[in-house]
Amino acid sequence: MVNAASQPSITAPRQPTPAALEALSTYKKKDPTKVYVMFKAVGGAPIMKKNKFQIGVSNPFQAIIRFLRKEIEWKPADPLFTYINSSFCPSPDDTVANLYKMFQTDGHLIVNYSTTAAWG
Repeated sequence: MVNAASQPSITAPRQPTPAALEALSTYKKKDPTKVYVMFKAVGGAPIMKKNKFQIGVSNPFQAIIRFLRKEIEWKPADPLFTYINSSFCPSPDDTVANLYKMFQTDGHLIVNYSTTAAWG
């Protein structure tokens, strides 16, 4: 015979509060703010005719890489190295907002690109 007191109680899942639902909806919204990104070719990389673009701050850096590949007509299999301010290669999942806040120069996020490794 099984004792009812030793049985784990099963409770219905809790419903989120209106404040929690509002917070989630705010979190899911994309920030409409855009920043200027300036692309600079390094070494033998193809030079872009237009090198300043506005990009949404909620995008990951990977979106900048995809955009750059499309603009210079670079295939996914072709090597492409990207750097911020001629110094470091950011992680593809870094957000444009964070990179801009920390490394912007004169109101632009400068992205150097190369077909070979240029900086450490």
